[in-house]
Amino acid sequence: MLDGRIERLADLMRGRSTLVLSGAGISTESGIPDYRGPASAGRGRSPITYQDFVGSERKRQRYWARSFVGWPFMDGREPNGGHFAVAAMESSGNVSGVVTQNVDGLHLEAGSKTVVELHGNLRNVVCLRCGSVEDRHSLQLRLAELNPDFSPLAPEYAPDGDSDVPDELVDSFVVAPCQVCGGVLKPEVVFFGENVPAQTYQRAKEMLEDAEALLVVGSSLTVRSGYRFVVQAKAAEKPVAIVNDGPTRGDADADVKVSGRLGETLPRLAELLL
Repeated sequence: MLDGRIERLADLMRGRSTLVLSGAGISTESGIPDYRGPASAGRGRSPITYQDFVGSERKRQRYWARSFVGWPFMDGREPNGGHFAVAAMESSGNVSGVVTQNVDGLHLEAGSKTVVELHGNLRNVVCLRCGSVEDRHSLQLRLAELNPDFSPLAPEYAPDGDSDVPDELVDSFVVAPCQVCGGVLKPEVVFFGENVPAQTYQRAKEMLEDAEALLVVGSSLTVRSGYRFVVQAKAAEKPVAIVNDGPTRGDADADVKVSGRLGETLPRLAELLL
């Protein structure tokens, strides 16, 4: 039954330039937790909002303490079969590019060439005052120097490089300022409540306009920044396919829906198209 649906998906894509829209579900098999997938049920966790981050020194202290602990785990994640399958389909000409909601950089590590990261990438931080950009590894070293004795035991890792840190440890955490102007540093990602940069969205929109079909992989499409691409594709009468381990907001819009683990279904799809 599953093979039949994958074959239908391959038939839909064959001969069409297809844009891939990816979400957190493609990275869960690399060990990165997500907010809305099947494994996240009952987690009871809410991400920090942009308004909280910029408006509260305490919230920033909490964010960076948790990020300091979570970054080595996040940095150690590697692409899985789903990422490599997408890269292979791009290399073969079946996929025209990738628009991803993820901030882990794993599509690029897997070899995808044309990638728009809608929500940015955790590997950089930016100063909210002067705009200077710093590599996340550099910041990690500075944070370690400022917090030599900061070492929570057995942290529980969460989405987007976050981790649980007891409040009593947060109270003592020293946040590193911008090296250039001493301003506030923020990861170069789009927080909840923050808008996708206009130039980023425009590039992604142009990629969809140039494509002949849309393939959604690993996204529940709950967030409007992703679902609007499905709406635009349907308005342009372009086929929409979805591969996801669980229901999505766009299921009723899909010409083909395949439910299953992406690390298994996407490599099978790539094989059929090569």
